[in-house]
Amino acid sequence: MKHLLLSALTIGAFVFLGNQFRLEPTPDTNWAEYNGDGTRSHYSPLTQIDPQNVNQLRIAWTYSSGGADTVLNRTQMQCNPIVIDGTLYGVSANTQAFALDAATGQERWKTSISDNGGTTSRGVTYWTNGSPNADNRIFFGAGRGLYALDARTGKPIESFGEQGRIDLKKGIERPGADNYVLSNTPNTIFKDLIIVGVRVAESETALLGDVRAYDTRTGKLVWTFHTIPQAGEFGYETWSPQPARQHIGGANAWAGMAIDRQRGIVYIPTGSAAYDFYGGNRKGNNLFANCLLALDASTGKRLWHYQLVHHDVWDRDPPAPPNLLTIVQNGKRIDAVAQITKQGYVFVFDRVTGKPLFPINEQAVSQQAIAGEQLSPTQPIPVKPYFSRQSFTDKDFNSFAANRDSLFTVLRKGHTGKAYIPLTQDMTVFFPGTDGGGQWGGAATDPEGTLYVPSKEIPVYTSLVKREQNTGGSALTGAKLYSLRCAACHGADRRGNHDGSYPSLIAIDKRLSDGQINQLLLKGRGMMPSFGHLPEAERKAIIDFLDQKAVQSTVATTQQTDVPYQHTGYNRWYDANGYPVSTPPWGTLTAIDLNTGDRRWQVPLGEYPELTKRGIPLTGTDNYGGPLVTASKLLFIAASRDEQFRVFDVKTGKQLWQTKLPAAGYASPSTYSIKGKQFVVIACGGGKLNTKSGDRYVAFALP
Repeated sequence: MKHLLLSALTIGAFVFLGNQFRLEPTPDTNWAEYNGDGTRSHYSPLTQIDPQNVNQLRIAWTYSSGGADTVLNRTQMQCNPIVIDGTLYGVSANTQAFALDAATGQERWKTSISDNGGTTSRGVTYWTNGSPNADNRIFFGAGRGLYALDARTGKPIESFGEQGRIDLKKGIERPGADNYVLSNTPNTIFKDLIIVGVRVAESETALLGDVRAYDTRTGKLVWTFHTIPQAGEFGYETWSPQPARQHIGGANAWAGMAIDRQRGIVYIPTGSAAYDFYGGNRKGNNLFANCLLALDASTGKRLWHYQLVHHDVWDRDPPAPPNLLTIVQNGKRIDAVAQITKQGYVFVFDRVTGKPLFPINEQAVSQQAIAGEQLSPTQPIPVKPYFSRQSFTDKDFNSFAANRDSLFTVLRKGHTGKAYIPLTQDMTVFFPGTDGGGQWGGAATDPEGTLYVPSKEIPVYTSLVKREQNTGGSALTGAKLYSLRCAACHGADRRGNHDGSYPSLIAIDKRLSDGQINQLLLKGRGMMPSFGHLPEAERKAIIDFLDQKAVQSTVATTQQTDVPYQHTGYNRWYDANGYPVSTPPWGTLTAIDLNTGDRRWQVPLGEYPELTKRGIPLTGTDNYGGPLVTASKLLFIAASRDEQFRVFDVKTGKQLWQTKLPAAGYASPSTYSIKGKQFVVIACGGGKLNTKSGDRYVAFALP
C-alpha cells in the first residue's frame, strides 16, 4: 500500500473529504503570459523533456495561421503564444488573434479585424476576474486599437471602450504629430488594470509615448505617466526648449514591461525621443527617454528611475522587457531587476531601491558633434556584465571578406572603435549594430540567478545628411518627398538594405499596383509605419516617383521641421558575397551568472551551411527572438536566419538537438503540459533577413 500511495503522489494530488481521499489529476501547466510570467523569465518548471530524451522530440501538431506573404516575403510572426487551461492563444501572419486546442492544434476561433495595418504582433494578454462565472478576456493590439475579446469566442466585448476597442491615439496627440501608434508587444496585467505601452514613429512627427493604465472591465483610463514631463513634474527641466510635449514625441514603452505583483511595482523600459539621430531641438538629458522606470502599478507614481543613455542620438533604447530575479551577493539574497541593452551591457539594480548591484561609471564621451547638436558630456557604462564585443576597428574585418582592401579604405574615412561616437556627415560605425546586441526577443533567467541572452555582433553604419527644407509653400517633387519620408529606411537609391529588413523599391510598380502602394502608405505593414497622416497629394507624388512616371506630381506644402538632418539608413555592413564584414561569431548565445556578473559560457547561434562546407563553421547569424529555459536544464531557441530550432544544455552551452523549421522562427518559444504531456511550440513566420515568410505554428513533444 505504501508503494501504491507513493506512485499516486507522482501523478496527482490527494484531497481530504471527510474520511476519504480523492485522487485529483495534476493541474495542466500553463504558459500564462508573454515570456512565461510577469517576471519575463522565459522559464518553465516542466521537466518531462530532459537532456536524455530531447533527441526523441517529434512534431505533435502544426497550425497554418494564414496570411503569409509568399510573393514578397514581407510578413512575419513574432508571437510568443500563451496557453491557458488547454487553450493556446496566438497571432497569425496577417495579424489576426486566434485560439487553438493546445493538445491538437485545432482552431477554436479567429478574428477578422480589418483595421490592423502596420502591426507585427508579439502576442496577446489574458485577464480573468476569477469568479465562478468567469469573465475571461484576451487583450490584443491591432492597428491603433487595443481590443478586448471574449477568450471563449473571440468576439469583442462591447462594454469595453467603444464597442470593444480603445483608440490608442486619444490622449497622446500633440501639434504636428502623425497618426502612427500601435501596441504590438503584449501588455501587463495588475489586478483589474491593463498597463499599456505603445510603439510610435521614430521621426519628428512622432506622437507622445506616455504609459497608460486602463480598467480591464470598462476600458476607462485610470492613470497616465508622462514620459516627457509636463510643467511641474519631475524631469521637466531636462528638456529645452519648453514645452517639450508640444514639439517632441517618442520616449515610448514599446519593448514591454515586467511586474512584481507582490510589491505592486511595474518595471518599464522607455524608448528614445524622436527624432532618434539628432537632438539639437531637444537639448538636455531628456528624462524619461531611455530609462528603466519603476512605477507604482496602482497609481503610475514614479518610485525610482535610471537613465541608461543620456540625450540619445544613437537609437540606443533598451530593446526588451527587463527580467526580475533573485541573486545572491555577499551571502545576501537580493530581489533584482536586470535590463539587457542593444550595446551588449546588462544593467542590474535592486528591485526596490534602484541601487545598482554592479558599478556603473559615468564615462566621458566625445563632444565633436554636428552643428546644432549638444551632447551629454558623459554616458553610464557598467563595469559588468557584458555579453557582446564593444569595439570594431580595421583589425576586426574577417579573414575571408570579399573586397577586403576596399573595406579598409572605406573604414579609414569613417568613425569607429568605441561607443557613443557622435554622428556627422561622415560614416559612423555602430558595434554592436543599431538593433543589437540584445534585441526584442530578450533574455531568460533561472532560479539560480543565471541570465541567458541571444545577441548579434554585426557592424552597422550610417551618417547624417542635410534635410530638404520646405518653406513658404514651396513645391516639392516626389523625389524630394521620397528623400524626406522614405530614404532613411529604403535608401536614397531605393535599393533597401542588404539583409532585406527594408526591401528594395526598384520596379515596385511591377509587383504592386498604385492602389496597393497607396494602401501600404495608408496602413503600413510589418516594420513599416502608417503614412496615413500625409495628404493624398503627397502620397500620389511619392507613388509617381516610385513608378518613375514620365510626368510626376509636384506638391505645394507648408509643413515645417526643426530637424535639419536625416540619417542615411540602418546599413548592416556586409561584403560583396553577402556576409557580415566582422570576424565571427555574428550571432551568440551567452549565459551570465548575475550573482557575480561573470560569463559562464558563450556559443555561436546559427550557421551559414555553405560556409560550414567550406571549413568555416560556427559563425553564428543575425537573430531575432528569445530563449526558453526549463527546470530540466534545457534551453530552446530558434531566432537564427538558418531556419533551425535548437536545444542547448544550460550548464555547458553544448547543443543537444536541432531540427529544420518550415520558416525561420523569429519568435520566442513557449512550453506547457496537458494531461501530463509536455509540448514546446514556436511561431515560424520568417520574412526578415531575406528569409521566406511562413504562417505555421509547430508544436513538439515526445512520442
